[in-house]
Amino acid sequence: MNIISIFTVLSLLAGSVSSSFQEQARIPAGISVAFRAGNAAELSKYLNSTVELLLPQKEDFYKKNVAEAILKEFFASHPTKDFIIRYQGVKNDVQYAIGNLKTEKGDFRVYFLMKTVDKGPLIHLIRIDLENGKQNPS
Repeated sequence: MNIISIFTVLSLLAGSVSSSFQEQARIPAGISVAFRAGNAAELSKYLNSTVELLLPQKEDFYKKNVAEAILKEFFASHPTKDFIIRYQGVKNDVQYAIGNLKTEKGDFRVYFLMKTVDKGPLIHLIRIDLENGKQNPS
């Protein structure tokens, strides 16, 4: 085997390991769908029993049902237009994602962290920040 063949095989192996790791790190599609639709009830299916919310007007730890009500209020006052996950990954058994949420009142950056609990990953933290600080949060 010549040196080029060895590098080709190693590249293919590294690519398959990398894609396999990325598959394990995939954020459930239902989360993106819920953000895109501004559907707090659907999003709550992925929330842990206690969630840290960091929103433009509220910051605290909330029980799942209270977090759902706060997110419902946020989505009602910021009707969504689109949501796209830009980055996602895994670090120390924690999945994370960063996305862009477009609303009728401006654009937001969304961060969330997920940890595996019992049957699967659940959201433990959601942070929604104004994108570039230019939009009116109200």
